[in-house]
Amino acid sequence: ERVVAKMSKSLKNVVNPDEMIKMYGADSVRMYEMFMGPLTVSKPWNTQGLVGVNRFLEKIWTLSEKPITNIDITGSIEDKNLVSLRKTYAKTVKKVTQDTANLDFNVAISQMMIFVNEASKLEVLPKQMWEGFILMLSPYAPHLGEELWEKAGHTKTIAYEPWPTFSEEFCIEDTKQIVVSVNGKVRDKFEAATGTSKEELERLAKETTGAKKFIDGKTIVKVIVVPEN
Repeated sequence: ERVVAKMSKSLKNVVNPDEMIKMYGADSVRMYEMFMGPLTVSKPWNTQGLVGVNRFLEKIWTLSEKPITNIDITGSIEDKNLVSLRKTYAKTVKKVTQDTANLDFNVAISQMMIFVNEASKLEVLPKQMWEGFILMLSPYAPHLGEELWEKAGHTKTIAYEPWPTFSEEFCIEDTKQIVVSVNGKVRDKFEAATGTSKEELERLAKETTGAKKFIDGKTIVKVIVVPEN
C-alpha cells in the first residue's frame, strides 16, 4: 500500500530544490512544479516526473536544431503534416493563452507537449510557428526561452516581445465524431465532415451497424439531431 505524506521538516521528507536544480536545471524544476497538477490541489513529489519534464525540454532543444523556413502558414498549404501542425499550433496558442490566464499551467504544458510531438515530424520548422512556440514556452522555462530566442536569430531579450496570436479558422476540426443513440443508449459512432447537414447526419446514423440492429423492422417515432457547438 502506498502512503503519501506532505513534505515537512519534522518528518525529514523534504526534497531540497537546490539539489534538484543542480541535477536537472532551474527550468526543469520550475516546469515540473507547474506540471504536477492544479495549483489548489496537494500533489505528491515524484522525481521521475521531473526527469520526464527534463527530457521534454531536451526534446525541444533537439527540435531547435532543425532548419527554419519563412513559409506563409496562413496561405494554401499542400503538405499534410504542415496542415496538421498549423491546426495544432492554432489550438496551442488558444489553449496556452487561456490556460495560463486561468492558472491552469499543467494543461497548458500538456498542450505544448502535443505541439512538440507534431513539430518533430517535420524536417523544416515554419519560422512563425516556431517563434510563437518559444514565446509561449518562455514563461514556463524562461532560461531555455531566452536561449532559443537568441538561437533563432534575435539579439534582444524575449521578455518584451508580444504574445503570439492565432486564427480561429485553423482551430476548426475537419471532421467530428458523431454518437448514435437509440432509446437513450449509445449504439454506434461515426466520423462526419464538419458542417454536414442534419438530413445527411440522420441518414448516415441510420446506416451504422449499431443503429440498424435496433431500428430494422421497427417504426422510428422521433429523431433528434444535435446541432454542432
